[in-house]
Order: sequence, then structure tokens, then C-alpha cells
Amino acid sequence: MTRDEQQDELDCREALHRIYHFLDGELTADRRVEIEAHLNGCSPCLSMFGFEAELRKVVACRCQEVAPTELRDRIAQAINHEHDQAAT
Repeated sequence: MTRDEQQDELDCREALHRIYHFLDGELTADRRVEIEAHLNGCSPCLSMFGFEAELRKVVACRCQEVAPTELRDRIAQAINHEHDQAAT
């Protein structure tokens, strides 16, 4: 593997790592521009970005049910119990 290929691979790994931050709107404007430029020039990364964006849309549309109050209460109690155990 040449140095350029290694650098491209690192760029792809970095871009794919930052896709989640990109989708969540957690990047600076400069970093967004860098990721957009990489995605525009790299079809495998662009494909992965499209998949992740579509997956988020499906999850957002299909996972809108609210947990029953009893379940939420049990979860809160379990969290409080763990927190209390960790504090002692």
C-alpha cells in the first residue's frame, strides 16, 4: 500500500467516524466542509453516509412509541439504585 493509499484510508476512517457527528450537527463549520469535500470525492464513504442517514430516518419514523409509565419508573429506580451503590 502506498503512502497516498494509506492517507486516503485514514481519511476514510476519519470521515466515517465523523459521519455520526455530522448527522447530529455536532461539527464545526470548517469540519463539516472537510467531511462534505471527502464525501463528494469518495463514493464508498458517500454510500455509507447515505445508508446511515436513511437508517436514522427509518428509526425516527418507526420508533415513536412511548414506554409505559411503569417501565420508566422501574428503569429510574434501577438507575438510582446503581447510582447509590456506586456512591457507597
